[in-house]
Amino acid sequence: MAKIHQFKPGVRAKASKLKSKSKANPDRYTLRLFTCGTTPRSTRAVRNLREICETDLKGNYDLEVIDIYQEPGRATESDIIAAPTLVKEEPPPVKRMVGDLSDRPKVLYYLAIAGGSK
Repeated sequence: MAKIHQFKPGVRAKASKLKSKSKANPDRYTLRLFTCGTTPRSTRAVRNLREICETDLKGNYDLEVIDIYQEPGRATESDIIAAPTLVKEEPPPVKRMVGDLSDRPKVLYYLAIAGGSK
């Protein structure tokens, strides 16, 4: 049987906004980090990601930290099933990584961040 996909209202508009945004500045990274309050793992993930952004992306990024305890709908919307989870939305392709992001070379490589070892 064929699989039926339901699209949420506004999903297509969001995708077109993201595409036009990436064309404007293809080297700018859009990152979202989903955390669970102030747990040790979430705190480490925020600290590690900010360090990576400041040293390897040098201000060429947009970072949004989302606490799933405060905004559970955002986690559901983005299909987040574990935290902390990092989602790289721009530049394409979209990538996800779960954990405290302490293995820096792996994070740089997996997310295809410029300057990462390949």
